[in-house]
Amino acid sequence: MKKLLMLIAVFGLAACGEPDQVVVYKQGKYQGKPDTRPWDNEPLALGGSAKWTKGDRASWETQIKARQMTQHEDKRIYQ
Repeated sequence: MKKLLMLIAVFGLAACGEPDQVVVYKQGKYQGKPDTRPWDNEPLALGGSAKWTKGDRASWETQIKARQMTQHEDKRIYQ
């Protein structure tokens, strides 16, 4: 019985341990995906509300401002 309790204690303590997670970066190598400008992406097909011209920053900003206005609580209540 004593050996069983010791075995349970050892496995219990081993389960609580967490090895250190160290990220090793290689100098000069970017390991993520390249970022693009948001207005260079294709517009999502969300019922026609998310329309902007691909590559046109002004139309993207107009669409973002319109979307923010629909999420603004005071503006949404009184529409």
